[in-house]
Amino acid sequence: MVYENEETIHKLNSGDEQMFDTVYKQYYRGLCAFASQYVAESECEEIVQDVMMWVWENHTLLNPEMSLKSLLFTMVKNRCLNNITHNQIKQQVREKLYDKFKDQFEDPDFYLEGELIALVTKAIRELPEDYRQAFELNRFHHLTYNEIADRTGVSPKTIAYRICQSLKILRTELKDYIPLLLWLLYK
Repeated sequence: MVYENEETIHKLNSGDEQMFDTVYKQYYRGLCAFASQYVAESECEEIVQDVMMWVWENHTLLNPEMSLKSLLFTMVKNRCLNNITHNQIKQQVREKLYDKFKDQFEDPDFYLEGELIALVTKAIRELPEDYRQAFELNRFHHLTYNEIADRTGVSPKTIAYRICQSLKILRTELKDYIPLLLWLLYK
C-alpha cells in the first residue's frame, strides 16, 4: 500500500519504477471501477492506462504536496468526460452528414464503398515515399511518432511534419469526397 503520499511522489519524481508499479497495482482496479460510472467498460481500461502512462511520462512534474489519489481520480474523470463529449460530437456529425446526403445515399447509383476506398488507396499510394511510409505506420499500424522515428532513423518532429503534409495532400486530393468518406467511416 502507498501510505506516504509525499514519499511516494518523491520516489516517482526520481523515476522509481518499483514505486510506479506499486501505485499502478494499488489504483488500477479502483480507477477502472470509477471510470465505468461514466463510460463503457471497453473504454475504462484504455482511459486508466492512458492516465497511468501520463503519470509515468510526467513523473518529474508531480507535486509532492498534491494528493496522488485525487490527481488520478480527477484525471480519469476528466478523460471520461472528454470521451463522452467526443462521442456526442461524432454522433452529431454522423446525423448531420446523413441528413445532408440522405438522397445520395439512398440512390442506387451512389458510389460503391469499394470505389471510394480505391480512390483513397490511390491517393495514399501517390504520396511521396517518406510521407506515405510515416502516414501508413501511424494511421494503419497505430505507431506513435516516436516509434516511427526509431524505425526510420529521423526525428519525431520530422515524422509529425510528414504526417501533417500527408494529411494536407490527401485533403486536397479527396476534397470532393470527404463528406462521403466521413459518413462511411462513422456509419
